[in-house]
Amino acid sequence: MEAMSDSAPEPRRPDSGAPRGNSSGRSTAQGEGTNGRNRDRRETNPGERGGRRGRGGRPRQQRQRPHRYTPEQIEGRRASLPAIIYPEELPVSARRADIREAIENSQVVIISGETGSGKTTQIPKILLEMGRGITGMIGHTQPRRIAARSVAERIAYELGTELGGIVGYQVRFTDLVSENTLVKLMTDGILLAEIQRDPLLTRYDTIVVDEAHERSLNIDFLLGYLAGLLPQRPYLKLIITSATIDSARFAAHFGPRTAKAEEARRRGDAETAEGAAPVVEVTGRTYPVEIRWRPLVPDVDLEEDDDAPPASAGRNRSRGGSGGGAGREPIDQFTAICLAADELMHEGRGDILVFLSGEREIRDAEESLIDHLRERYVPVGARSPRHDAVEIVPLYARLSAAEQHRIFEKHIPRRIVLATNVAETSLTVPGIRYVIDPGTARISRYSTRTKVQRLPIEAISQASANQRSGRSGRVEDGIAIRLYSEADFTSRPEFTEPEILRTSLASVTLQMAALGLGDVAAFPFVDPPDTRAIRDGVAQLVEIGALEVGPAPSRGGPTAEAPVGTEARHSGPRLTKTGRELARLTIDPRLGRMLLEAEKNGCASEVLVIVAALSVQDVRERPKEKQQQADQLHRRFTDPTSDFLAYLNLWRYLRVRQRDLGSSAFRRLARTEYLNFLRFREWQDVVGQLRQLARPLGLTLNPLTLPKESAYPPDATTYEVASIVNHHGNSAEAASSDQIHRSLLVGLLGNLGSWDQQKRDYEGARGTHFVVWPGSGLTKKQYDWVMAAELVETARLFARTVARIRGDWIEPAAAHLVKRQYSEPFWSTRSGAAMVHEKVTLYGLTIVADRTVLLANVGTAIAREDAREMFIRHALVGGEWRSHHRFIAENRELLEEAEQ
Repeated sequence: MEAMSDSAPEPRRPDSGAPRGNSSGRSTAQGEGTNGRNRDRRETNPGERGGRRGRGGRPRQQRQRPHRYTPEQIEGRRASLPAIIYPEELPVSARRADIREAIENSQVVIISGETGSGKTTQIPKILLEMGRGITGMIGHTQPRRIAARSVAERIAYELGTELGGIVGYQVRFTDLVSENTLVKLMTDGILLAEIQRDPLLTRYDTIVVDEAHERSLNIDFLLGYLAGLLPQRPYLKLIITSATIDSARFAAHFGPRTAKAEEARRRGDAETAEGAAPVVEVTGRTYPVEIRWRPLVPDVDLEEDDDAPPASAGRNRSRGGSGGGAGREPIDQFTAICLAADELMHEGRGDILVFLSGEREIRDAEESLIDHLRERYVPVGARSPRHDAVEIVPLYARLSAAEQHRIFEKHIPRRIVLATNVAETSLTVPGIRYVIDPGTARISRYSTRTKVQRLPIEAISQASANQRSGRSGRVEDGIAIRLYSEADFTSRPEFTEPEILRTSLASVTLQMAALGLGDVAAFPFVDPPDTRAIRDGVAQLVEIGALEVGPAPSRGGPTAEAPVGTEARHSGPRLTKTGRELARLTIDPRLGRMLLEAEKNGCASEVLVIVAALSVQDVRERPKEKQQQADQLHRRFTDPTSDFLAYLNLWRYLRVRQRDLGSSAFRRLARTEYLNFLRFREWQDVVGQLRQLARPLGLTLNPLTLPKESAYPPDATTYEVASIVNHHGNSAEAASSDQIHRSLLVGLLGNLGSWDQQKRDYEGARGTHFVVWPGSGLTKKQYDWVMAAELVETARLFARTVARIRGDWIEPAAAHLVKRQYSEPFWSTRSGAAMVHEKVTLYGLTIVADRTVLLANVGTAIAREDAREMFIRHALVGGEWRSHHRFIAENRELLEEAEQ
């Protein structure tokens, strides 16, 4: 979830136990005028009521004033509205009256329409024309930063206003929202983070959740949260847009909670779900699209890539069916793309959109196309006398805003756009007549068994494939080439599985606990997650100390009796102080836990840089044709005992070079040393953002010290500079490696490994075995114990970003998790006490094989009683105790007298 830098006043959280009414029925507020404003003020009064405890005995947050505009501000906002004009060529413009009527009569409205219908840019204008956005902003969420920014720019342009005025946007690192903003574009993660400070979302009178069909974890949590909030905010309107026919499921979700409606909801049938939210269908502006099937023949000879899972898109299985795959020689994905591009360029004018799985695949495809096109290739913006010139434009989220804008600029040569699935629904790329679809995408999956989050390349759903091919029919008749067979297509699932069913629930569980929303299993998700996934999310939070499980201690002490019926309420997981702090950080809970521990160990500044590095893509690049040179340069930063310390070496080196070189020179240096400047800039941004988030928690976060410019001569080589920087990191000015690694350990207790000499790999938690990733600095070394930032399953289980640790660190860090086994007690004459042999394990890993401990220290009442009895029997009666205490000698004399 993305973080907010805004610090709004914090009203009472919504009561998770509040009944959910028919939120799709006619809104209590019929207009926006004075009555509507007063009504919206009245509906926030429940958030201001006193009372020390809410439903279920849960303490309420301290009463806060909800956000309000003064009458003068409201009149000013109303007066700022510009004239609104709708592009008549957009299909949504023809349905304005229907959309407006649905919004007036229902609190929740579903608008379904294909990408390109204009719903994303025109719905906010319809809402403004209705008077929405005056007493509160229109919050418009997008799943991606690039979409939030580009949509805001487009709406502002159509309204004839400056960006940051009537229309603003907020994404990670950028906030262009003012007091005059009526429409606020943002990522869904930004709105979720805002809920932490403003649970009633009093800054908004309308929420638009765009691209809901993507069913990300953020979207599903947001929809569930809003379902509970709407009855408390009757004037709040919710508009959900979807680009697929799965809108029926959303419509049913916001209906009443009767048995009949619940049954219809399970079927995803909106028509039979009584009171379901209305659905407005907007037919897209499309032309006929010809589908051509060009399946790839299996290519088993391709070698594994060092930096990507082996399930390459070039290895799609041909399942027969129609298409041109029969009889062709095996080809890889990039060759197929080049051949498909040739085929389409012979069809006539028009640009080509190629869908790829990620940034690396885009870069490889770009190189292949440049080699294939040869003289026909022309760089973007360059002039060419050739009539068949082709320019190649990449499109993915990590590009700068200027680079992303290039796809909207006018151009003369034919253009091939290489894009991730951001171009599937979030953005409409202009001028596209042809599409090449390999039929794959990187889809995040989490294994509750191995606790591993994977990012394999998988086949996309039919709905996604149709979205992709539909991009070619926006301007005229189009052609879409699918690099798989028709039989393959028909065997695929109709829709993409929601992210909530295939990802770790630790973050969402933590946020729900912080908001007091109760049990995850009872939360109104559109698709309830699996029980095992819920348990696993709780277990992860217990592991890092964010939640604790067990009966809550009674206020009256151990003798007080709890009221009847309260046992269940107190037996569930409870948020700890650590958990509350982690919820405020709004980053991965494990990474946040490392940061909190680092403050205790005096190394928060160093761990902050490492945590930020783990949150972004690696700065180091390995181009296929330059891997050896890149590896040689990257080895300057390697630490033989820790990849985490290598991040610190790299950070200091880049900061020193950035300080000592000009901007252009630094960019050139980064490029020649195979270091991605854009990723480094994002790394810096994340460090700055985390520093802001951590400031209210009182963490000591100072910039890392750097060697002075005088520490090396002006003509020092890049290797000499790196060596001096690395040496500085080991100086007394920096935190010790032990401090750093002990801080990281508390967040990685499930990713430990013990060297297995027999199997020549590391034994991990829960019976897993893994090897160190080939790119690690620890690849050729074996240590007794290691910890890893992540375990990635490709051909086998790999540990990435690894460090050596000491075995005696583990037990103190995992004291609340370890299991202890004890032998039969025995008497030790030398110790004069009852003893046992103790074995300590963590997730099946043996931490301590055999340790002799006092029976009395085992910690149970029975053990203490047994120790007492054995002491009396062996020491006092049997005299089996080597002691010089006077009372022992006196006892022996008494026993001898008694025997005589």
